[in-house]
Amino acid sequence: MIINFKIKGLLLVILSLSLGLTQTFAQVPTIEMVYVRGGDFWMGCTGEQRADCSLNETPAHLVHQDDFLIAKYEVTQELWIAVMGGKNPSKVIGDSLPVTRITWYAAREFIQKLNKMTGKKFRLPTEAEWEYAARGGAESQGYMFSGSDNLNEVAWYRKNSGRKPQPVGTKKPNELGIYDMSGNVYEWCYDGFEYYDLSLNNTYNPYGDDWNNNKIFRGGCMTSFPDVCRVSARSQGYNTYQYNYVGFRLAMDVE
Repeated sequence: MIINFKIKGLLLVILSLSLGLTQTFAQVPTIEMVYVRGGDFWMGCTGEQRADCSLNETPAHLVHQDDFLIAKYEVTQELWIAVMGGKNPSKVIGDSLPVTRITWYAAREFIQKLNKMTGKKFRLPTEAEWEYAARGGAESQGYMFSGSDNLNEVAWYRKNSGRKPQPVGTKKPNELGIYDMSGNVYEWCYDGFEYYDLSLNNTYNPYGDDWNNNKIFRGGCMTSFPDVCRVSARSQGYNTYQYNYVGFRLAMDVE
């Protein structure tokens, strides 16, 4: 199921599929949210990831994830400017390109402003939500990358991108119809980084520590080698740093 947040004239029209209501808000480009049906999945270094796993992906562990919504596309520069105004922080400029050089805090500020404009409750995905969606959720076919075992089908990475970000949604989507969860740009998650510790019993809608300034980003980017674009691969960065290759994707609770 895809929920469309669409422009009509100069106003954003939000169609609520569950309630059949139409609401109008200030002008914002289209935001398409994909419904992800919850379920149990193995998170981390599972068999299809082969020998490419890093220590921080182990051990694989069973996680339960409730239903949620996640954006079909990475946040574009067009959407960023519509919400934030002012200067585009990205190194490579283009409306349909993912916004980059966004700190974790800047992503949170963007979301706060977007929520004020729309009356909705967008947020960053947790790391577990991100991986579950990247794997295809309940529709998963067990691929190494998000939507395929052939990285070139689904991702912009160092061998095909020209080492620069590409317009969102131009590669094949994954099983849920979500684009670019492997490659193009890394995506901030809500969680602080920590090694998987099963003794914490944090396997039901898990999320990482708020206090940790090293935040997770996932998915690999336009300069990544294939092993970094795998669905279980984990990366981290400081929450106040602007990386040329890191953007983000929106998520939302099911209301």
